Amino acid sequence: MIEETTKNASTFVSQVDSTFVFIFGVSLFFLFAITIFMVYYIIRYRKSKNPVATQIEGNNTLEVIWTVIPTILVLIMFFYGWSGWKNQKEIPDDAMPIKAVARMWSFSFQYENGQITDTLIVPINQPINLDLIAQDVLHSMYIPAFRVKQDMVPGRQANIWFESEKEGEYEIFCAEYCGLRHSYMKSVVKVISQEAFEEWNKVDSTLLQSDNPEVAIRLAAKGIFRKYGCIACHTSDGSKLVGPSYKNILSRKRIVVTEDGNEVEVTPDLDYIKRSIYEPNAEVVKGYDKGLMISYKDQITDEEIDQLMLYFESISETETSNE
Repeated sequence: MIEETTKNASTFVSQVDSTFVFIFGVSLFFLFAITIFMVYYIIRYRKSKNPVATQIEGNNTLEVIWTVIPTILVLIMFFYGWSGWKNQKEIPDDAMPIKAVARMWSFSFQYENGQITDTLIVPINQPINLDLIAQDVLHSMYIPAFRVKQDMVPGRQANIWFESEKEGEYEIFCAEYCGLRHSYMKSVVKVISQEAFEEWNKVDSTLLQSDNPEVAIRLAAKGIFRKYGCIACHTSDGSKLVGPSYKNILSRKRIVVTEDGNEVEVTPDLDYIKRSIYEPNAEVVKGYDKGLMISYKDQITDEEIDQLMLYFESISETETSNE
């Protein structure tokens, strides 16, 4: 469940929020002060009370006051903003490195042990260093609860770091317009305990052993997904992006819309997978838009499709149920 409160979500929250409150408070004070003075002088020196304009000579004291005080306030604002920016740019030496890859229209995260996830999973009270990579167009990694944001430019190195002090789930957005499905480009940061993360990481590290058949299937499939950009539109955890998730793809009947507009219930099998890859617009899963996927008929090989089938079988439930 997404956290509604962001207090202690990251070590940056307090500093960023206090800076914002200070700048907003000063701006609000002067807004009211200047407005009150304006109204006062409009009334005090209106034409009926002061028909002949009064010549007012300069006042050096006032000139100094309204020059010095705003200058000091602006320098204080600058100092708060600069110190906060500096803290976010100084990445701790013990920060855990994770690659964050953005492409139309999804984020994926690669850990040191090679595993790739659609959701960013991190331990509490551990600095995290995100190596930001944009594979196609401009994107922007934005985690509002952590008060961090960084543009992602293809071919340019960029990093952000954070340390969360509160377990929970926090939303990730792309804050740079990147095309038709920009608003769907979302993910989640899951902050869990150190013990839970070590257990989660240990399980996945074990699965990455080269002599594990299940791992071989998973790695082969993930290589194909990365090769053809499947992870930009499909997920493995059941969440919806541009296209339907391939979680339980072979164990769930689904309603598809054919080219002539008819709705048909299909049972996914090898032929269905091939049709979806070779002719993606012939049968579109109900609830998804047509024309967003190109045909991979002349690109993907039969061997790669067979590898995908093995992977889909491994992640699909044995019991069939309607989607």
